[in-house]
Formats: sequence, structure tokens, C-alpha cells
Amino acid sequence: MEPVSHFFYSDRLKLQLWDYGQDGKPPLILVHGGMDHARSWDRIARAFSADYHVYAYDLRGHGNSEWARGGMYTVPEHVLDLTTLAAIVGKDEPLRLVGHSLGGMIVLHYAGLFPQTLIRAVSLEGIGFPPQHRIHSPASDRLRRWIGAVRDMDTRTPRSYPTPEAAAARMSEANPRLSPEVARHLTLHGTNWNSDGTISWKFDNFVRAIPPLGHDLDDASEIFSQITSPVLFFWGLKSFAPLPNEDPRYLAIPQKRLIIAPDAGHWVHHDELDLVVDETRQFLA
Repeated sequence: MEPVSHFFYSDRLKLQLWDYGQDGKPPLILVHGGMDHARSWDRIARAFSADYHVYAYDLRGHGNSEWARGGMYTVPEHVLDLTTLAAIVGKDEPLRLVGHSLGGMIVLHYAGLFPQTLIRAVSLEGIGFPPQHRIHSPASDRLRRWIGAVRDMDTRTPRSYPTPEAAAARMSEANPRLSPEVARHLTLHGTNWNSDGTISWKFDNFVRAIPPLGHDLDDASEIFSQITSPVLFFWGLKSFAPLPNEDPRYLAIPQKRLIIAPDAGHWVHHDELDLVVDETRQFLA
């Protein structure tokens, strides 16, 4: 089953929405991570499309969605986009939300700001940069670093590849647990052809510049403490991201459960698909 393509507008940007069908079923929104795209959810979406009306959208600056004006991609702006979509597809009943990495952060912020609109939230390795990350350094350091990164992006040419196979090989090199089939799928939906016959990733290179605002630990903890629905976390034991057990933002969430996937890295839903589907199905019911 191929999803139907729609678009919606948020903050004057045209954003890609993929609709996996099942009108009349409870809405389920899937939110991808940074430098990814909505079609990364295809296997998850199909696993749940019999029981839910599944939607997945490309974040601003990703996939087929428009790029932001300027070089700033903040969590509040991403939460605004999810809020806009939620108002479109979640008019009649509470939402269920699933997010990965940056998408998980977006889901948790939305859940804390508008707790009355959802019934369950799932976050796959998405809570924010760990407390020891440099994004939590003094504001002057963060702002100087962001300015330098944006100025660097102004002069940097996005990387291109001679063939889709070469891009898929790079995808596999960066994510060695991916099967060749999944790497090809992610590459197919995550690249555009250039005028010289090469291909490049669809996402705006400026999303690499971590914004200096929107990552405050105290702010996030306060927002997350307002979440009233249960939250299910997945974490890959082989991920580069440290477990969230002692993270103040994780501790602030009133009702949560953590599942550690022993054979997964950061892309838990690709590395241990069956585990994620089975546990999420029980949780969302």
C-alpha cells in the first residue's frame, strides 16, 4: 500500500503529509527525526494502518517540505507545525503520537503543552541532547557557535553522489545495522536529482546548525512535567545516545516506561522493528 500525498500549511511553509488511510479509525501521527523523512516510517505505518488512520509528515526543511526562510530550525517551530497538523487530523478524538529522535522531542513538547488532545505518546530515543552536551553551555558560547555554523553553511556545497547506489552505500556506512533493502528505501525517498545528474539528500543543510535556543533543560523539564498521558520510551542499547534514566527531563514525566532494545542503535524502529511494533501496539490500544 502506497500512502496518499497531501500538503498542509504551517507558519507560511508548505509541508508534505503522507496519509496511509483508514478513515474513521483513531488518528496516529508519526514524527521523524533530524536529517530523515516521513517515508522512513513506511514499515511502521503499514503495521498500524489496519487499526489507525496513520499520518506521517516531513518536518520543515526535510523531505518534500519547504525549507525555512533563513537558517533557524528550532524545536518550538517544529512543535508549531505538529500543532497545526494535529488540529487538522485530530478534531474528533484524542491523538496517538510516535516520534523518533528530534521527532520524539517534538512529540514530548506537544504532549506537555496540549495534554488534553492526546491519549498516548511514544518516543524512540527522543528527549533532547544529553545534559553534558555543549548545547547546554553558556548562551554566549551557543550563539557564537550557531552563527559560525550558519555562516559556514552559506559557503558549503551540499554533498552529492554519482548514483543512488552510491548514496545508499553511504547510508549503510553511517548506519551499518540497516538492511540493504531499507537503505535503498530511505535513499529513494530521501534524495533529489541535481541538474548535473548527481543526487543529493533532500534535507536543508542548515538543519545541521543546532539553534542556540529551545534546548533549556529546566524549560523542557517544566513542559514535560505537564504531560498527563502515559509515555513509552524505546532506547537502543548500542546507540550513541546515553540512556535517559537520570536525565531530569525524563524524570519529570509523570507516567513513563522505558524499553531497552538490546540489538538496536539509534534507529530503533529499523534495527528492531518487531519489538517496536509489538510493544507499541499493546501500548497504544
